[in-house]
Amino acid sequence: MKFADILRGIDTFIHRILLVIAQVALFGMIGIVVTTVFCRYVLNTGIIWAEEMPRDLVALFAFLACAMGVRDHLHIGVGFFYSRFKAGGNGRKILDVIYNLSTFACGGIMTYYGWNLCRQLWRFTMAATGLPRTVQYISMPIAGIIIMYDSLLFLFGVLKEDNLLYSEKETEYEVIHVKREKKDKARGKK
Repeated sequence: MKFADILRGIDTFIHRILLVIAQVALFGMIGIVVTTVFCRYVLNTGIIWAEEMPRDLVALFAFLACAMGVRDHLHIGVGFFYSRFKAGGNGRKILDVIYNLSTFACGGIMTYYGWNLCRQLWRFTMAATGLPRTVQYISMPIAGIIIMYDSLLFLFGVLKEDNLLYSEKETEYEVIHVKREKKDKARGKK
């Protein structure tokens, strides 16, 4: 087994865990909010911790989803400039390196400032649950580390852009685009 295969295996394992945690956080958040609404409007009572927990879970979900989006390149990008370069050409390779380095830097910023925030908030507790305030933000440095790891795997070619975990390759757009290019070329030659 090659070292690259081990790194890909670690990456897949980490992202499977992230997916489960994100799903549990999302379902937990929905369940708590629905239960709170039912208790408030039907039973005329409330749950004291029901405001803090969904907020903590949405932060967990959001940061983990960010790391998951980086893994499959699901975040917003501008293909206008990128598509001007030949597929597999030096222009795209340079832009890919710039992209991966900037993504690595963003992950580093999330890790550094997220960890500092967690360290500063450790001594404070949330009012209803009594949990340390760090709980709300711990997913930020974790997601940053995972983003940095994925960026390095892409930068060194261990992962390719078509190694997708959470999505499918967008072939419909590519097929339509290629057909249009062929039609345009055929019209231009006639």
